[in-house]
Amino acid sequence: MRIGIIADIHGNAPALKSVLDELENKHDVEHIYCLGDMIGIGPDSNEVLDMLFSRNDLSMITGNHDEAILALASGQAYPQSHSHVREHHQWILDRIDRSFIPKLAALPRLINTKIEGTQLLFIHYQIDMERMNVPICEDPFSSIVEPSLENIQSLFHDKQEDVILFGHHHPRHYFKTDNRIYLNPGSLGCSSKPAAPYAIISFKDGKVEVTVDEAPYDNKAFLESYHRLIVPEREFILKVFHGNQI
Repeated sequence: MRIGIIADIHGNAPALKSVLDELENKHDVEHIYCLGDMIGIGPDSNEVLDMLFSRNDLSMITGNHDEAILALASGQAYPQSHSHVREHHQWILDRIDRSFIPKLAALPRLINTKIEGTQLLFIHYQIDMERMNVPICEDPFSSIVEPSLENIQSLFHDKQEDVILFGHHHPRHYFKTDNRIYLNPGSLGCSSKPAAPYAIISFKDGKVEVTVDEAPYDNKAFLESYHRLIVPEREFILKVFHGNQI
């Protein structure tokens, strides 16, 4: 069996379309897992959510941006830690097709499953088990650590699955020990070049094989749309999350 892993799409429709095309036509995966933050940052919320929710071979979990926007949508307490992006999140929410809100709200924070004898955990980032049901306003997600095996092992100290898959921190992470794999495929939608990262995991004869790849795409119109749509904090976003490509 072969599965695709994507994370942190962040409202980037052309990047997502390019990756989905490669997963179908280049890698022929049987299922796709999306590790949260489908929306926020990029302006293509409706296009992204339509592509994701229209598939029956794709499973999703929520990330901090998804949950913060859902908090605004439901009138629940908004996380103080995200106050600097509240205007941006409200802008995103104001433009979302409201039929997607209950679908997003119904998604889990983690998926735990077994594939061909291998136990896998899909989670946006570490949440200590005792905080798994804490609302987003109380910041359940752990603080980001720099990517090293030692740091990631310490971060996921209470998780025992064979393969731990996560996102949130946008650079790619791939660490392997004798009994565990830690993999973050990298942010699909936020990159300093016109390429969208993803990963493939293959299961055969009790062995797990990880392949990392990236799908090139034309991002010119997407980047220009930040200015055309007057996205809040667009200069900061284009600099920090897209490497000032325009």
